[in-house]
Amino acid sequence: MKSKNDILLQHYIEAHIDNEPELLRELQRQAHITLLNPRMLSGHVQGRILKMFMLMINPRHVLEIGTYTGYSALCIAEGLSETATLDTIEINDELQPKIQSFFNRSEHGAKITLHIGDALHIIPQFSYNFDAVFIDGNKRHYIEYYELCMQKLNAGGYIFADNTLWDGHVIDTEIAANDYQTQGILAFNKHVKNDSRVQTVILPIRDGITILKKI
Repeated sequence: MKSKNDILLQHYIEAHIDNEPELLRELQRQAHITLLNPRMLSGHVQGRILKMFMLMINPRHVLEIGTYTGYSALCIAEGLSETATLDTIEINDELQPKIQSFFNRSEHGAKITLHIGDALHIIPQFSYNFDAVFIDGNKRHYIEYYELCMQKLNAGGYIFADNTLWDGHVIDTEIAANDYQTQGILAFNKHVKNDSRVQTVILPIRDGITILKKI
């Protein structure tokens, strides 16, 4: 549980960065009303960071694994040029109508293509490579996602992996011993640390974002 200071600092940060777009505020409100795990969406601070990453990289093609509500996809699309594209993959087909409705309402929605299905099956089917990838799917499959994405990532491209500190569970041996999601994150973190094909850093933002640059 966050301390009072953590909560106040979070509010301070949100008050001193770019405002959250109204459409994203609405999406976040709806998620808290209709979904069991609304905390899974990126949120204001991480959303603005994702947009900034895209502005810095200026990618042509971006891939996202794990659309969920579409919040992070909309943030990524904000940071893309008008000719860039984002392919986002969601395995839960029940979320498709809600996701697509927000994409259709966004001025950046035309940049986004939503794919419904298993990312492990969909990724190899793309006929083009990517300049940036955002991984936020099933934590047990992070290494598999990563290896497939490395095959589709251009040299000099970036992979952003979400939740790599997993609410601090990565340093809790009792939880790690009994939770497959935590074990997946631990295995991924060790895997990329030892991968000479990339340069790696972890940002302690929310549940942690690992940034990897393909050499």
